[in-house]
Amino acid sequence: MATATIKDVAREARVSVASVSRALNGGRGVTAETSERIREAAARLRYMPHAAARMLITRRTNTVGALLPDLYGEFFSELIRGIDLAARARGLHLLVSSSHDGAEDAAAALRSMQGRVDGLLIMSAHLDTAFLHANLPASVPAVLLNSGVKSASYAVLNIDNYGGAYAMVRHLLEAGRADVTFIAGPAGNFDAQQRELGYRAAMAKYAPHAPLDVVAGDFNEESGYLAGQQLVARKQRPSAVFAANDMMAVGCLYAFKDAGVDVPREIALAGFDDIPIARYVTPPLSTVRVRIVDLGRSALEQLAAMLEEPRQDAASIHTLDCEIVTRETCGAARQPTTTTGKVFDSGRRPSDTGGKS
Repeated sequence: MATATIKDVAREARVSVASVSRALNGGRGVTAETSERIREAAARLRYMPHAAARMLITRRTNTVGALLPDLYGEFFSELIRGIDLAARARGLHLLVSSSHDGAEDAAAALRSMQGRVDGLLIMSAHLDTAFLHANLPASVPAVLLNSGVKSASYAVLNIDNYGGAYAMVRHLLEAGRADVTFIAGPAGNFDAQQRELGYRAAMAKYAPHAPLDVVAGDFNEESGYLAGQQLVARKQRPSAVFAANDMMAVGCLYAFKDAGVDVPREIALAGFDDIPIARYVTPPLSTVRVRIVDLGRSALEQLAAMLEEPRQDAASIHTLDCEIVTRETCGAARQPTTTTGKVFDSGRRPSDTGGKS
């Protein structure tokens, strides 16, 4: 059977081609009765509007793009889920690409999306205003996630990396740990930098005589395992370890287990992000909770608002709060006041206690 055309629908509904176009694209000038007749004719003929033709009429693709450093791991799957839920609620399609932490890959991905998306969500370690100006047309609205960029041209949505790290270090110290070692994230990564700054500030405030101890990491489980091996090999082991993300904390936990280290009796351990697996490892992982799905949803909602009101000033920086979640790996018997939100124990969800992010 030949594919039905817009002319076929017009003939079937006994209207003009222009009326069909207006009715199917939500335009004005068509009565409700005529619009219903057109839609019924289109359904009978199984007419599918040509996407390219519709784009020429509406100048919209109804598609948004998301450029992320990677697509692997629970953090990114949760982030994409949040973006997708919000996109589908607005009838938008989602196009996802990864830069694999390479500037050239990020530039190529941005260029490949031009003309295919109405706006972009971008998370990349390579963002600065020069890079964006070189690879992103000024006409394409963009929301930058977890970025240090400050520009009148772009909206930014960050999580409170500094405050969350500060609160967790304070929590460990006030729980009776004499010192805290920090497993850092990749060099040049905005999240990692802010979390290390929070660690350093909290140590200076609450344990000024304890040595700062930063071990290299790369946000992946293997780097956490290697860091854990390095720590247990020391003659003087730390009393607590705070990893810059949960994946490294999980890797470190398994290194401790392989070495026979009792967590938390010998060494307390905490991470950052609260990825789903954090509550299911043994013992369950204390962490800084980031509402990852909400991060994705909020970013998409902000982008959708920019698409609906393209003349509004794009420049804005919003920060989402974090929360401390105390589970068994920190070994804390009490819940100190934190600098970002409430403290929840045993993995209870914030909704159970009225917590808000």
